[in-house]
Amino acid sequence: MGKKIRNLRIQKNLTQEELGERTDLSKGYISQLEHNQSSPSMETFFDILAVLGQTPSDFFQEEKPIQLVYPVDEQTEYHDETKGYTIRWLVPESNENEMEPVAISLDPHGTFKTFEPSPAETFIYVTAGIIGLTLGEKVYRAKAGETIYFHASENHQIQNLAKGVSRCILVATASYL
Repeated sequence: MGKKIRNLRIQKNLTQEELGERTDLSKGYISQLEHNQSSPSMETFFDILAVLGQTPSDFFQEEKPIQLVYPVDEQTEYHDETKGYTIRWLVPESNENEMEPVAISLDPHGTFKTFEPSPAETFIYVTAGIIGLTLGEKVYRAKAGETIYFHASENHQIQNLAKGVSRCILVATASYL
């Protein structure tokens, strides 16, 4: 029970002191609860759950196992012959997460779609060839082994600047892919 309270507190970005203040409990008592050195009264337990945004049924519901490894057969791939790219979503349903990792392969002269400005941050690791990033009016180049990191505050597009196939791993926050 203590570990679950601790995990919920951390998910809510609360310190032990902040949780204590919101429940009229001491930081030391919160620490004791989290280390299973003390058991709260029902009233105290319900107060803690209210601050953590949990109902008792949610709290005691059995947790689903967390998937950390995503086999290739669970990944989704899409190929656009017209624009000359293939995109592979590396984590199923990653558009629901804070980060969305994808693998992109660009044929010679291939381009990925143009994106509107967004609050996203984007990281690109070039694994083969040369990737060009057009960000607003500027074009940036990165070759195999190099990275690109940018705030998507302007229209942007990636393209293949090599004579052969170029590949990269792209991770975007605030999913917009």
